[in-house]
Amino acid sequence: MHRKPFAITLDPNSSLANHTGNWRTMKPVYVDRLPPCNHACPAGENIQAWLYHAEAGAYEEAWRRLMEDNPMPAIHGRVCYHPCETACNRGQLDEAVSIHAVERFLGDQAIKEGWRMRCAPPTGKNVLVVGAGPSGLSAAYHLTRMGHAVTIHEASSKAGGMMRYGIPAYRLPRDVVDMEVARIEAMGVTIRLNTRVENLEATIKEGGFHATFLAVGAHLARRIEIPGFDAKRILDAATFLSRMDSPSPYKLGRRVAVYGGGNTAIDVARTAERLGAEPVIIYRRDEAHAPAFKEEVAEAVEEGVHFQWLRSIVKADQDKLTVEVMELDE
Repeated sequence: MHRKPFAITLDPNSSLANHTGNWRTMKPVYVDRLPPCNHACPAGENIQAWLYHAEAGAYEEAWRRLMEDNPMPAIHGRVCYHPCETACNRGQLDEAVSIHAVERFLGDQAIKEGWRMRCAPPTGKNVLVVGAGPSGLSAAYHLTRMGHAVTIHEASSKAGGMMRYGIPAYRLPRDVVDMEVARIEAMGVTIRLNTRVENLEATIKEGGFHATFLAVGAHLARRIEIPGFDAKRILDAATFLSRMDSPSPYKLGRRVAVYGGGNTAIDVARTAERLGAEPVIIYRRDEAHAPAFKEEVAEAVEEGVHFQWLRSIVKADQDKLTVEVMELDE
């Protein structure tokens, strides 16, 4: 019996059949990847596509391409923290493209010109959306474009959700929110304000809805364990910001302490400053490790907000805070 050498596993003269040796080839594999700006966009926009039209001066075409993914560009172009620009390849050459500024321009131009999106023919399907915040409005917009009839039930007196009751007006003017919402209504979406859904099954049955989208949001603030936290003069950020957009906003004293170092803390402090108070932000880390964006901190300092870094509140009384000074070790 003839035995093959240990390292040989193929029969002699088999190279033509198995394409070994010089017959072996390597072929390129096509991989479809997102541009870095698209990949970083929290709204899933095809930035590369609409930016191409904007650079060519075809602003309406750029807006329509943008609106395929994001129904509120005038809002998004103002409040988004634009991680797309951090990921932009152009930043490695000179500076990143100011994507959020172009998006804001397109959104404002659409409001000015009265541009409208086209919708598919009616499907005969009715959809209930509970909540008129960014999620509910976006769902209603896309469903309407598909030809479905959408009704939104909103418990508040105005639509917008946290866009209205969580983002300060100096950052997001309320007339911009109103106009973006009005465009969605003009598409055929019915928004019923001051309509809280207490019994979902009964609401679905009474309205004859074929599907339901729940967008109730999470208007809850984070709580922190501080002795005396329930004192009457201590408020959480979500409640404070929402009351600022109500008919009866809070009346603050001269000195206001804000505990935290994130963007919400900055929003509260800058809002308090606009109300005539002297806000001071107290945070347990140093400035380099604060979660707030650097430009937000810089703008707050310019407006007169004071910062006390490496400080922790250990006790809260009716009119006094006890603060512990902290130090960084190695």
